[in-house]
Amino acid sequence: MAHPTTSILCTDLRFEWPDGSTVLDGFHLAVGPGRTGLIGLNGAGKSTLLRLLAGELTPASGTVRVDGELGYLPQGLTLDTGQRVDEALGIRAARAALHAIESGDTDERHFTAVGDDWDVEERARETLDRLGLDRLDLDRTTGELSGGEAVLLHLAALLLRRPDVLLLDEPTNNLDRRARALLYEAVAGWQGALVVVSHDRELLQHVDRIADLRDGEVTWYGGNFADYERTVAAQQETAERLVRAAEADVQRQKRDLAEARIKLERSASYGKKRAVTRNDPKIFAGKFKRQAEETAGRVKGMHTERLTEAKERLTAAEDAVRDDAEIRIDLPRTAVPEGRTVLNLDHVRLTHGGTAHLELRGPERVALVGRNGAGKTTLLRTIAGELSPVEGEVGTPVPLRYLPQRLDLLDDRLSVVGNVKAYAPAAGDNTVRARLARFQFRGGRADQPAGTLSGGERFRATLAALLLADPPPQLLLLDEPTNNLDLASVRQLTQALASYQGALIVAGHDLPFLRGIGVTRWLELDGDLRTVDPM
Repeated sequence: MAHPTTSILCTDLRFEWPDGSTVLDGFHLAVGPGRTGLIGLNGAGKSTLLRLLAGELTPASGTVRVDGELGYLPQGLTLDTGQRVDEALGIRAARAALHAIESGDTDERHFTAVGDDWDVEERARETLDRLGLDRLDLDRTTGELSGGEAVLLHLAALLLRRPDVLLLDEPTNNLDRRARALLYEAVAGWQGALVVVSHDRELLQHVDRIADLRDGEVTWYGGNFADYERTVAAQQETAERLVRAAEADVQRQKRDLAEARIKLERSASYGKKRAVTRNDPKIFAGKFKRQAEETAGRVKGMHTERLTEAKERLTAAEDAVRDDAEIRIDLPRTAVPEGRTVLNLDHVRLTHGGTAHLELRGPERVALVGRNGAGKTTLLRTIAGELSPVEGEVGTPVPLRYLPQRLDLLDDRLSVVGNVKAYAPAAGDNTVRARLARFQFRGGRADQPAGTLSGGERFRATLAALLLADPPPQLLLLDEPTNNLDLASVRQLTQALASYQGALIVAGHDLPFLRGIGVTRWLELDGDLRTVDPM
C-alpha cells in the first residue's frame, strides 16, 4: 500500500514501445500532495510517464498506484466539434435530470442522476467564469472554440470533478496571455496533488517542487523554477570546477608517469654500465637486474594506477556537467543592412477580417502578440505567400522562410541531410554536413530519418533546413516556436536567434523567450495590427 502522504507511487516500472525502444526501465517515483513541475529533455519520457499514470498506457512490468480520483489533461487536445458544452463538462445528464425534476417529473432515475450535485449549473458557471469562458452557453456546441479555449474547457471539466490527483501535459501550449494568466491562477490555487509537464517558466513559478527526469531517473529540487535554476547553476559551477581540477590532475599524473619512466630508464642504463665496469658475476648481475625490473614495475604500476584513477575522476566530473550544447547560426549571407526594406504591408486586409499596415526595415526583431484566434498565424501565412490577402499588397523584397507551429516541413522518409539538400540542392554533401554540425547534427545523427527524431531534434532539423536553404532567408517568420520544446531547447533557440543576422517576426505568448531574443518592436493583432509598449 502507498504511504498516506503519497498520492502517486511507481515501483520498478518498465515501458517500451512496440518497436522495442525502451523509455523507462526499473523506474521509481513517489509524489506527495502539492504542486510538482515535471521537466526534462525532449524524448526523456515525460508525456509517456503521464500517460502511464493516467492508465492510457500499460507498463511492461512494475506497478502504478494513484491515491484517489485522477484527472488528466493531455497534450494536443482535440474536442468533438459537434459536442455540447455541458457534455464536454460532463454535466449534461445531471443538468437534464435537474431540469426534469424542476418541471415536476419525480422519476427516481432523475434523483439518482443528480445525486448530491444540486448546484451543478452554478458551479459550472463559476468555473467557466474563473477560466475566462464566461461567454460560453452550456447548451451551445464546442465547434466555434479556439484551441486555447478547448484546453480551458477541458480543464474546467476536470476542476468540476474535483479529482484528488491532477495531471497536466503542456497545458499552456496555444494559450494567449490572458488564458495563461487564468491557468496560472488555477494551478496556484490547486489544493490536491498536481503534476504538470511544462516548458513554461512562468507556470513553473507556481509549483512547490521540480522533478527533473533525466536518463530514466528523477532528481528532486525543492521550490519553484527560479529556485531550481539557482540550484542547478551552483551545481554546474561546482561540477565545472571539479572538471578543471580533474583535468589538471590527469595532466600531472601523466607527467609523473613520464618522469618515472625516464628515471627508471636512466637507472637501468646506469646499472648495466656498473655491472660491466665492475665485472660482476652473472649471478649477481641477474639478481640486480631482477630487482631493478621489480622496482620499475612497482613504480610504473603505481603511477599508472594513479593516472587511471585520475581519468576516472575526470569522467565522473564530466558526467556531472550537463551537455546542453549551443546551436550556432551566425550565417553571414542572412545579414540585412540597416535601413533596407524587408517587408511592406500596404493596407492589407486578412482573410479573417483584420487589417495590417507595416513597413519593416533592416534586421528588426518583431514580436507578434495577441489573443487566441486574433489571426497571428493567418498574418504570417499571408506574409509567407501561403494565403492571399482580401485586399492590399504584400511586399517581400528579400528571401524569407516560414516555420509553422506544426513542424510539418520535413519529409519523414529522408534523413536530416536529405531534407537539408531538398532546400539547397546545389550544396555538396560535405558542405551540408559541416553546416549541420552547427545545429548539433554530427556523424550518424545527420543520417537519422526525420520520422525518428524527437520533438526538439525535429525542431532543430526544420530550422536547419530553412536557414541553410538556397537562397538563405533574410526574413525569418516563426509561429509559436517554443511550443513542445524542452527548457534546454528553448535556451538553445534563444542563443541561436541571438546569432542570426536577418530580420525576425516571432508570433508567440512566451514572454520570457520573446524578451530573451532581443525584440526591437512589439506588435499586437486585435482586429487591426498596432504597435504596443514592450511587455
